[in-house]
Amino acid sequence: MRVLKNIEMKEYSHMKVGGIAKELIFIQDRKEFKEILSTRDRVYFLGNGTNTLIDDGNLDISFISLKDFQNITVEEKTDEYDLVRVEAGLDLDDLIDYMEKNDYTGLENIAGIPGSVGGLVNMNGGAYGTEIFDCIEEVEICDSKGEIRKLKKSELTFKYRTTEIKENKWVVISALFKFKKGFDRECAEDKRNQRETKHPLDYPNLGSTFKNPEGTFAAQLISDAGLKEYRVGDAQVAFKHPNFIINLGNAKFSDVMSVIEHVKKVVFEKFNVKLETEIIILEKTRACLKTQNKQYF
Repeated sequence: MRVLKNIEMKEYSHMKVGGIAKELIFIQDRKEFKEILSTRDRVYFLGNGTNTLIDDGNLDISFISLKDFQNITVEEKTDEYDLVRVEAGLDLDDLIDYMEKNDYTGLENIAGIPGSVGGLVNMNGGAYGTEIFDCIEEVEICDSKGEIRKLKKSELTFKYRTTEIKENKWVVISALFKFKKGFDRECAEDKRNQRETKHPLDYPNLGSTFKNPEGTFAAQLISDAGLKEYRVGDAQVAFKHPNFIINLGNAKFSDVMSVIEHVKKVVFEKFNVKLETEIIILEKTRACLKTQNKQYF
């Protein structure tokens, strides 16, 4: 493993917000999971930092990264499909590129979403009617005891933007995908172009801040509430896509939280709809899940 001490976590967040972590550990071998979890009391497994809002100040937290886990292995080939194991640290864009090179289909609609494979599996990420679990057969996880297990899709519960993995604070190590042939290049390019056109990618952000309520869109509710460009400090509701909160330069954690709470309050007052955050909010003062005297955020 590689261990970095006193790391400024805003450099590892797409929002460019975050305080000083006690340490940032890059796991390089599966055997290291149990060692790390048995010797640290407060840990947080960080993906690409594309959907995690990190608190400011001194963080008495050991951040763990699986960025060095990027292998792709074809485990089985048949006439109808291939089973492909993908490790959690691989960027989704790299997986989409691999799919194109090998003529695999199934995930073109989520092309261009920033994030790691592990992060998307953890929350069942998706877009345009596609979820990453659509192509998953099995997930390799590490539980809170440091034990590594492989769970079939049928053994896991998952739904819109959440999974049993996320709720139990397990860590995704790899996922086994079932891919059929027939990559749709036009579809993948269209989705990438739509994201570049509709999303405020010229500013630091964490993607969609809120889950879409049933039957409507969070962005539409926020827009109809007149909250486009609502700002606290350097945190602002994006004009281009109001379900994004952007960092105009030097936003603080408290600025972003103030925007989030104000948006939730106004939308509820106007439409009687409670918005739920889709991003992960890591507060140094919030209660942690305690498991065997350990704390997992």
